[in-house]
Amino acid sequence: MTMSEKILAAHAGQPSVKPGDTVTCKVDWGVCHDMFFNVDGQDIYKNVTHLDHPEKCVIMIDHAVLAPTTRDAQGAVYAREFCKKHNIVNFFDVGDHAVIHQLLVERSFAAPGKLIAGGDSHTCAAGALNCAARGFGPADMTYVLCTGETWYQVVPTILYKLTGKLPEGCSGKDVFLYIAGVYGDVTGMTVEFGGEGVAGLTISQRQSIATMCAEINAEFAVFPCDDRATGFLKARGDKEIIPVEPDQNAEYYDVREVDLSKLEPYVAKPHFIPKNCVPVKEAEGLPIQQIVVGSCSNGRIEDLQTVADILKGKHIAPGVRVIVTPASQRIYLEAVKNGIVETLAEAGCVVTNASCGCCYGGHMGLIGSGERCLATTTRNFKGRLGSPDSEVMLCGPATAAASALKGVITDPRKI
Repeated sequence: MTMSEKILAAHAGQPSVKPGDTVTCKVDWGVCHDMFFNVDGQDIYKNVTHLDHPEKCVIMIDHAVLAPTTRDAQGAVYAREFCKKHNIVNFFDVGDHAVIHQLLVERSFAAPGKLIAGGDSHTCAAGALNCAARGFGPADMTYVLCTGETWYQVVPTILYKLTGKLPEGCSGKDVFLYIAGVYGDVTGMTVEFGGEGVAGLTISQRQSIATMCAEINAEFAVFPCDDRATGFLKARGDKEIIPVEPDQNAEYYDVREVDLSKLEPYVAKPHFIPKNCVPVKEAEGLPIQQIVVGSCSNGRIEDLQTVADILKGKHIAPGVRVIVTPASQRIYLEAVKNGIVETLAEAGCVVTNASCGCCYGGHMGLIGSGERCLATTTRNFKGRLGSPDSEVMLCGPATAAASALKGVITDPRKI
């Protein structure tokens, strides 16, 4: 079996599973953020009278921090009332918050062998730490919260076998954009990563890749638990670490080799991602009005440090707005303490509170008609960040910083 198949089998209480099987699994964590509580017509959670396993529920305020509308504020009220009513202790309110996918990693919910059901499409991000996680809609998540279980269809797995090491100017985001550009959509498939190249990827880079796999419609996105991951888990305070490894004779739908040493910075062109990503040199010179650094894809200290290193002692180009949004309150605090926030502010950036921010088109950075935004966020749908007559392009943090200095899309290797 593959890693994801082993995790599903274990949680279904079965010796093995194979593609095509449908299994009912007990989940380790059912996770929802504030948007779960303010979706019109999807508020069946209000009728819930009992949760079988409130200790398995994780709720946080992350998308609308601070609440930009009355509706968002009321959704947060419903979330707090729900947690109080059902004795949910794993509740993370404003001030102790993080973007859902960063929170799962910071607070030890994401761990090897775990099965996580989340009320957000990018829940596959947790797979960076050798667990199986995917998103569900409001009705399914209500069922998960009530019962502690849900069903899965076992799907075929694609293995991305990584070799080599990333060159200067490239990040985990560039790895994903390359994969998405070359191979495209994987609907109805799980993706797993292996090969000697994984060892050279930081946990932050693995998070970025796993998060973005939602954009090619992967069911799960799972990394192995190697020495680097084990070191991270021990530093985090984990006492019991039980890695899940694929069998040597695991069956894959396809095995795709990616030589990381041959990659270069990439960008996703506007409106969609699969088969729509190109090397940054093919987009160089395009003027941009706004740059966003942050989100569950690239809002960690490593990303912020990359941007700060490039911008230190310089100033962003006239006519460009640069918005930096940390992925958690803890990251924000670390960025303040080590001088990153000061460096970014001196360069002309706006550093916001930790939140999903403008990534989901909510607040703190929407764009107007005719504007182009270059972002390290997760999606570039038409109208994603505001006007339907605007454009959103995606990139890694180094490309974002280099472009901020020039006011046009710029290859970071030239700075």
